[in-house]
Formats: sequence, C-alpha cells, structure tokens
Amino acid sequence: MKALLRVIGRCIALAVVFACAMLVAVQYWRLFEQNLSLSAQFASAEQDVTALRTLREQQLREIRRLSDPQGAIPEIHDRLRMVGKNEALIYVIPPPTETP
Repeated sequence: MKALLRVIGRCIALAVVFACAMLVAVQYWRLFEQNLSLSAQFASAEQDVTALRTLREQQLREIRRLSDPQGAIPEIHDRLRMVGKNEALIYVIPPPTETP
C-alpha cells in the first residue's frame, strides 16, 4: 500500500512539475511572439523615419532653390506658363501612335 501511495505521490509531483514547466514555456513563447511583433513594428517605423528624412531633405532643397530668384524662374515658367523678355514657350506634342 505504501509503495502504491509513493508511486501516486510521485506521479502527482511529476504532473505538477510538468504543469509548471508548461506554464513557463507558454509565457516565454508569448514573450517571443511579442518580441517578433515589436521588432517588425520597429523596422517599419525606422523605414518611415528614413522616408520622412529623405522627403524633408528634398523639401528643404526645393525651399532653398525657390528662395533664390534665379532658382524660382524655371518653376514660374513651368507652373504659370509665363515667360520673360525674349523668351518663348515651345510645346512638344508627341506624334499620334498608329494602331493596327
């Protein structure tokens, strides 16, 4: 009888240890998945920051160019279709493509 109780007690202890080990493993797995998710979000945020920095640099270059009167003249010509003295606009229209 004592041997049977000892075996049952050891089985119960083993089951408790196994259950605790499974709980720890599940918690680590959740942390691992959360870490992967946060890593992907961080990479996406870094790409966004890089894209925004590039856009900001382009905009600052354009602001510097348009702040100078000589740099603004081509923009005025393009947007407003205005020309200065002794200048003319020439529109180049591609020839129509032949359809078979």
